[in-house]
Amino acid sequence: MPKREKKQDNGDSEKEADGPILYEDPPDKLTSSSGKEYTLKITSWNVDGLRAWVKKKGLEWVCEEDPDVLCLQETKCSEKQLPAEIRDMAAYPHKYWACSNDKEGYSGVALLSKSKPLSVTYGIGEEEHDKEGRVISAEFPSHFLVTAYVPNAGRGLVRLAYRQRWDVAFRAYLEGLAARKPLVLCGDLNVAHREIDLKNPKGNKKSAELLDAGFTDSFRHLYPDTPYAYTFWTYMMNSRAKNVGWRLDYFLLSHGLLEALCDSKIRSGAMGSDHCPITLLLAQ
Repeated sequence: MPKREKKQDNGDSEKEADGPILYEDPPDKLTSSSGKEYTLKITSWNVDGLRAWVKKKGLEWVCEEDPDVLCLQETKCSEKQLPAEIRDMAAYPHKYWACSNDKEGYSGVALLSKSKPLSVTYGIGEEEHDKEGRVISAEFPSHFLVTAYVPNAGRGLVRLAYRQRWDVAFRAYLEGLAARKPLVLCGDLNVAHREIDLKNPKGNKKSAELLDAGFTDSFRHLYPDTPYAYTFWTYMMNSRAKNVGWRLDYFLLSHGLLEALCDSKIRSGAMGSDHCPITLLLAQ
């Protein structure tokens, strides 16, 4: 729920300031619309550099959140460069990593799970897109889980044509998985679903193509009109303190999973990156 920053006047009472309106994550909904209790918790976080994130105590927050599956994006390191704190995490014995083949310290995603998936694949089956280490897919008995770090168009839209090719290929890949069993897609999708998902929508409106392909934005499904709920703030201009942000991180669901949806959380208070983590609760 949104709230205004407050300040004290010369007395003891508090009054609203004319400052930024912040987002406060409401209490978790632990049951689905059909009354079933959640049995699966998935957390996704663009860490903006795994090694720096560990030093900023991001891992401590994860231990408190205690998800069943942890998905990370923009790890910026290969498996050989993993911090010992990550490599030795006994709570997540099943760890999977993808990194860029061309550029060291660029892109990269990870999936850490308490239970072993039936199978795990890397990329989407096209070399042009897979060489940057942007996708891991894990098959579980009841669903597929895909974590992705979607490329952006870059400054000056220098990669716009590439992003457009990616969108077509990625959509086809997801549709293929979803035809086999229900699908959860999470990660930094580098897209704003609606104008409400941008502090300054004018000039920043972006495509939501995957939402036209039969996938549901879990957060907006539950909170269609909740404003000021962002997941990314640039480091410039004190944007996070001002809550000048974008909602770029998502859990998208196949329609068949909507009955299992309990809650879709934005943990905006968690620090360690220019993104905050998001968490999905499902009743499986």
